Formats: sequence, C-alpha cells, structure tokens
Amino acid sequence: MSKQQPTQFINPETPGYVGFANLPNQVHRKSVKKGFEFTLMVVGESGLGKSTLINSLFLTDLYPERVIPGAAEKIERTVQIEASTVEIEERGVKLRLTVVDTPGYGDAINCRDCFKTIISYVDEQFERYLHDESGLNRRHIVDNRVHCCFYFVSPFGHGLKPLDVAFMKAIHNKVNIVPVIAKADTLTLKERERLKKRILDEIEEHNIKIYHLPDAESDEDEDFKEQTRLLKASIPFSVVGSNQLIEAKGKKVRGRLYPWGVVEVENPEHNDFLKLRTMLITHMQDLQEVTQDLHYENFRSERLKRGGRSLPQVTLTPLVHVVSSKSKVENEDMNKDQILLEKEAELRRMQEMIARMQAQMQLQMQGGDGDSGAPGHHV
Repeated sequence: MSKQQPTQFINPETPGYVGFANLPNQVHRKSVKKGFEFTLMVVGESGLGKSTLINSLFLTDLYPERVIPGAAEKIERTVQIEASTVEIEERGVKLRLTVVDTPGYGDAINCRDCFKTIISYVDEQFERYLHDESGLNRRHIVDNRVHCCFYFVSPFGHGLKPLDVAFMKAIHNKVNIVPVIAKADTLTLKERERLKKRILDEIEEHNIKIYHLPDAESDEDEDFKEQTRLLKASIPFSVVGSNQLIEAKGKKVRGRLYPWGVVEVENPEHNDFLKLRTMLITHMQDLQEVTQDLHYENFRSERLKRGGRSLPQVTLTPLVHVVSSKSKVENEDMNKDQILLEKEAELRRMQEMIARMQAQMQLQMQGGDGDSGAPGHHV
C-alpha cells in the first residue's frame, strides 16, 4: 500500500494580506460562546404595569407565582428587592437577564425613606463586584451590577412627583436612568407630548442625570443615524404593555382591546414600546460600558479614598463631587498616594512572607529526602 501524502497547508488569506482583519470574527465567536449578562432594574409605584411591560419586552413570564397584595397590606408594606434571572437564547446567542423588581415602592403613606433599600442594593452589587475583582480567582466573575433602571412615571399626574425627583437625584450617579411613562393608552397624543415635555423640563430643572444615547458615528449608515435621532426624540418613552394576542385587521397582534378599537403594543404609531426595546437592545453594550467606566469607577475611587473601608449601608450623597477648594483636592491626592504606598508595602510584606515559607518548605523537603536515604547506608 502506498503511504498517504500529508495534506498541504493552504493559506486562508488572500496573498498580500496578513489576516488580522479576521480578529473581530474571533471576538464575535468567543462572545457568542460565553454569552452575555445584563441586569435591568424596574422602579415605580404599584399598578403602573411594570411586570407586564418586562414580560412583553422579553417575551417571557418572569413572575409566574406573583401574589398581588391587597390595599390594607400595601399601607404598611416596606420596599422589597426581588431579582429574577432567566436565560434567553435567540439564534444561538445566550443572554442571562436579571430583572430587579422593587415591589412596595411608593405604596406606603410615608414614602420618605422608601428608596434607601434600593440604593443599598445597588451599592451591595458594586461592593460584591469589587470584592470578586480583587480576589485571586477572577476568571468567572458574575456581573450583577445594575446596568439600567427603568423608572416608571405615572400618567395620571402633571409631571414628576416629589418622590420621583428625590429618588432619581439619589441614584443618578449610580445607575443609568431611563424614564418611562406607563400606561400611555390613558393619554391622548397631545397629552402625551405635553407630559413628555413637562417631565424633561423638570429633569433639567432639578439637574437630574438620565441616560443619554450616544451620538451615531459619522461612518454609520443613514438609517442608523435616523433611528438614533428618533430614539433620542422619544425620551421619556411612553409605553403600553400586554401579553394578550388580539386579532386586528386579519392578523394576531399583542395589544389591548377597547370598545373604540385596539391599541397595538408593537405599533410605533400607538406607543413607544418598540422604540424602548430597540434602545435597550441596540445600546445594551453602551449601558454596560457606562456602568463600568463611570458609575463603578466612581464607587471604586470613593472606596479607595475611604482607605479600603466598607461603605455604609446606604449613602444618598452623589459619588461625583466638584471640589472648588484647591487645598481639598491636594489633601485628597496626598491621601490617595499614602493609601497606595501602604498597599504596596503590604504587598511587599506578603511576598517576603511567601518567599520565606517556600524556603522553609524546600529545607523540610531536603531534610526529608536525607532522612529517607539514611537507612540505605547501613549494611
């Protein structure tokens, strides 16, 4: 039998090219294999359709066993944190979605401190991530930091309530806030536009920082630029949620049936549901990057300034401070340098201790080898 000739290696690239243009494909394959993580928080008063909207957004039932409390229970109810995680797969891409709900928010008669639990939860996730990132095994860090907060505004008022303003001011330096007008089908188109303008004016008046969509790059196609412009113009998003399938114009759609007609959830002429979902999906990576580069870095620098001590359970002060006094800035810089020097000295001490332990172990092993070999010399 004749020996089989080895297969000749063929250059996968066109002659004249090195091939590093293929790197994005490698990143894409790795990302798809690893999957994606995203944490969305929903905050707003009860009865605004938060759960229905989330189920509509992701075509899943995140709250199958939820029990709605009665009016008497709501009066004394405290704010709770309920995190529901679901694995969603679409066309081979896996998303680990965590939705953090806040039942009880705004239900009690006295709502003055009702959002402290929420702020404490956000800080705890930062603290946990910082702890995991500083540990020895950093390969499988689970990112439970809150990347986006849908804040639901009631359509029945005339803008933002004092509680809305207080909450958003307390959390805007920790989370990307996206304001949402709930139950938009209770408003006419003119009322909707008037309420949107009023909310934006009040947000600007109170210096509240909401999430701003990044501008489209100059090399993007015109359709994407137009989409970005429309999304920016739609903030705050006025939405309708529904999981019911209704027949309209000979086809089945998700919507709400009224005596005067059907409100279609995914019809951009009826509400901003489709725009909200498009914003969330197309800017999910940017929401994560802003969380990492801005909010988490603010938290991390604050922890370093505190000398590594844990943050208090709840903090209402913004993490970004503008210090006008030059002496204060200099003192802070000196404190940071001192903390870094102390940490470097501590690392050196640990390295020296490990080196001494290794030397002792080697001596013990050599001594053990000598002992085990001694009986061989006796006859």
